[in-house]
Amino acid sequence: MSSPDPQVRAARNRSTPSAARGPVVAVTGAASGVGDLLTRRLVGSDEIKQVIAIDERRGDVSEAQWHILDVRDPAIAEKLRGADVVVHLALDLDLETDSAARTAYNVRGTQTVLTAAAAAGVHRVVLCTSAMVYGALADNDIPLSEDAELRATAEATGVGDLLEIERLARRAPRAHPGLNITVVRPAVLVGGTDTALTRYFESPRLLVVAGSRPAWQFCHVEDLVSALEYAALEKVDGEFAVGCDGWLEQEEVEELSGIRRMELPSAVALGAAARLHRIGLTPSPAGDLAYTMHPWVVSVGRLHDAGWRPRWTNEEVLAALLEEVSGRHTVAGRRLGRKDATAAGAAGATVALLGTAALVRRARRRRGL
Repeated sequence: MSSPDPQVRAARNRSTPSAARGPVVAVTGAASGVGDLLTRRLVGSDEIKQVIAIDERRGDVSEAQWHILDVRDPAIAEKLRGADVVVHLALDLDLETDSAARTAYNVRGTQTVLTAAAAAGVHRVVLCTSAMVYGALADNDIPLSEDAELRATAEATGVGDLLEIERLARRAPRAHPGLNITVVRPAVLVGGTDTALTRYFESPRLLVVAGSRPAWQFCHVEDLVSALEYAALEKVDGEFAVGCDGWLEQEEVEELSGIRRMELPSAVALGAAARLHRIGLTPSPAGDLAYTMHPWVVSVGRLHDAGWRPRWTNEEVLAALLEEVSGRHTVAGRRLGRKDATAAGAAGATVALLGTAALVRRARRRRGL
């Protein structure tokens, strides 16, 4: 059954006595991406009293109360007064952003929001990181428990920032008694996103590292927004993952996508990725490759226990991703223009083609082949 139009529900909220309605929810990063989608969903919810939207520019959701400022500005504390819950989504995980600037924004922004929320009397902050914080390792259980140790390292794009945000989340209740923290960890996020993992499917061949056992679990952005709403309404708390039920093996992904694999030895693949990133030919560090080599599938039991179910399956999300990236051409995480892709050709446009060929030739010369 389809949900009522958001404007209809917002009008219904305005006509309902305030005492009969739920929390005031503030959303940071509300003008775009997941923040925009969540803001639209919340203003149309019968269970939300009011939405406070915070961003550096005004978004299109007129039913929200907008405040225009940088989340690193301590003045945000005043804007959060009256809010019961803050959902912090003002993060920069863009592949092209300078890593130092990205970390400065993400970590300082989260620190400021947590401190400001406590000062404003907010009782819950919802943070969104990623299931990547569990780490992609060969000995991971499939699926991982949501309570599993966070074994990721800071070697993949943005993961160091997410690990620091997780540390801030653990420290916040001690630093700010009375402030509760909920952490939401989505699987591979799809739906208007651009990450090293979505770019993996823009290549003409899927890189498979010899001896690895990839397992793919996706999360459509609509399901993430639904889970964030659950968190904002305090239907689920603590630390939990969100994504499709189950997972896809690499062979299933190849069959469903119709994209053939290119298999490389581990040393060649990792060496090429590191070299190409070091000389600035690709935005993706070698650490991103681990998430296409080893499993990091996570149970979504806590959301299930709360009554939540994903609307999307892994197969459906993969199909949506393939449609979204159709016509894009990526090599080693670097997106090519049409002219470059045509020049490279199908045979040459493989992951790490430039660096890998040179490394293989060099290795052969050393062995005297």
